[in-house]
Amino acid sequence: MSAAPSIHLAVGDAGPAVVDVQHRLGALGFSIGLDTAGSFGRGTRTAVEAFQYRRGLRVDGVCGRQTWSALVEAGRRLGDRFLYRRTPMLRGDDVAELQQRLSALGFDTGRVDGIFGDLTSAGLGDFQRNVGLPVDGIAGASTVAELLRCGSRHDLSELVSSVRDRELLRQAPRTLAGRRLAIGEEGGLDATVGALRRLLVGRNALVTTHHHPDGSIQASEANAGRAEVYVGLRLDATKRHCSTAYYTGYRYSSLGGRRLAELLQNTLPAKLGVADGGSRGMSLPVLRETRMPAVICEIGPASVVVEQTPALARAIVEALTEWVDTPWD
Repeated sequence: MSAAPSIHLAVGDAGPAVVDVQHRLGALGFSIGLDTAGSFGRGTRTAVEAFQYRRGLRVDGVCGRQTWSALVEAGRRLGDRFLYRRTPMLRGDDVAELQQRLSALGFDTGRVDGIFGDLTSAGLGDFQRNVGLPVDGIAGASTVAELLRCGSRHDLSELVSSVRDRELLRQAPRTLAGRRLAIGEEGGLDATVGALRRLLVGRNALVTTHHHPDGSIQASEANAGRAEVYVGLRLDATKRHCSTAYYTGYRYSSLGGRRLAELLQNTLPAKLGVADGGSRGMSLPVLRETRMPAVICEIGPASVVVEQTPALARAIVEALTEWVDTPWD
C-alpha cells in the first residue's frame, strides 16, 4: 500500500501522489477527463467528487485522509491477501465481501462495515468449523475458495446481521429510561449537547457526551460505553438547513439509524424554520465504526443553533422518544 498523502490534494496540486490518486480512480472506473497524469485539475476533482458520493463521504473534491483511505480500501478484492484479526484492524472491500458472504450463509460477522474485528473473526471461525477446515480465523486461499463455492447465491440472501439488528431493536425497552445514549459533537456545540443531555437525564436515560473532531475517536468512546444509540450534531455554517445521515455501506444499511434519521428530519426542519436537507445513508467514520444505530444531524447556520438550542434539544428528545417506541415487527 502506498503511503497516505500527508496533506490534502486539491485542484492545482501536482506530483507522484496525484498520479497515484488518478490511477486508483481510473481503476475504479472514474475518469479524470482531460487532466494530465500528475496534475490535479477539474477533471480529477470531478472524479474525486463522484467517488466520494458513491462511497458515502462528504463531497468536497479534495483527497484528504478519509478519501485516500477509501480509495485504498476500494481497490481490495477478496483473495488478494490473507484476512485475519490484527491491530490495527484490516479494512477494505475484501473484508466487506467476506462479511457479506459469511452473513448471507448465516454466520454473524456483525454489521457489514469492511473492518475485520472480533465478530468477523468469530463468524469466520464458525464457518471454517462447519465446512471442516482448520479453525484458525484466517481467510486464506482454501477458506476463500470454500466460501466462494458455498456462497454462489449470496447476493439473493438476507444478511444475518440485518436479522440480528432487527431482533435487537424489537427486544429493546420502549422507553428512554435506563437506555444508554451517546451524544457527540465535532466542536462548537457544547452548549447544545449540554442542553440535550439535561433533557435526556430528566427522562432517566444514561447519557454520555463526546466532544472530539475525529469521528473514529467518538465511535471508540461510544462503543466502550456500550451505548445503544448515538446522536451526533454537526454545525454547517454555509447553509440554512438540516440534514441527517445514517450508516449505509457494502449492501448493508442500519435499520435503526435510518428510522431515527427519518424521525429527526420529520421534526427538526419545521421546528427550526430551516430547509429540509433530507436523510441519507453515508459511510462517515463515526457512522461506520459505531456498533449501535447512529446518526449525524447537520444543522446551520450557527445563529439558528444558538437562538433555538432549547427547541432543538426538545425536538431531538421527541424524535428519540418516538424512535424507542417504534414497532420493529
